[in-house]
Amino acid sequence: MKRVAVFLSGGGSNMVALLDDMAKGGHAAMPCVVLANSADAGGLARAAERGVPTVAVDQRPFKGDRPAFESAITEALKPYAPDMICLAGFMRILTGGFTDQWRGRMLNIHPSLLPKYKGLHTHARALEAGDTVHGCTVHEVTAELDDGPILGQAQVPVLKDDTAEALAARVLVQEHLLYPAVLRRFAAGDHTPVILQS
Repeated sequence: MKRVAVFLSGGGSNMVALLDDMAKGGHAAMPCVVLANSADAGGLARAAERGVPTVAVDQRPFKGDRPAFESAITEALKPYAPDMICLAGFMRILTGGFTDQWRGRMLNIHPSLLPKYKGLHTHARALEAGDTVHGCTVHEVTAELDDGPILGQAQVPVLKDDTAEALAARVLVQEHLLYPAVLRRFAAGDHTPVILQS
């Protein structure tokens, strides 16, 4: 049974999707801790409601010293002994020093069809480009931003009158389906990409 640490920065809707799926039968993974970079992150309460331990490592005292922040994260994780990490809306860029320790054992979900639109504002960028299809990607985390082997993608059509907010809402529905499906497969040792179409 793989022990999974889930990292988040906000409300944690993808974290909830992961925890609820791991609570079902026949899963090769179980949550061991949910970690946030702020004690104010709403997802911490949602994890606690599900009986999952939580910890906050506030990045503010580190004033941009990412290696020191990551060392604090590593120390905070030790009592929970995770086998892998799932980034679920964790809005901090991790250094290669951290990601290399977790190579092949850290996943992330990104709201675009990578390699398109790495970084932020993905929905607005898809609309500006006139794309007819948009979506989300789960990938292994490497030192390069929003890079690493792709483990799954879900597509949604871009509608004629879409706003970035409307498109984001439809993509989020797919994120909540894709991420649990990828984790379920990945934890069982199967790295075959999951492809979903709405």
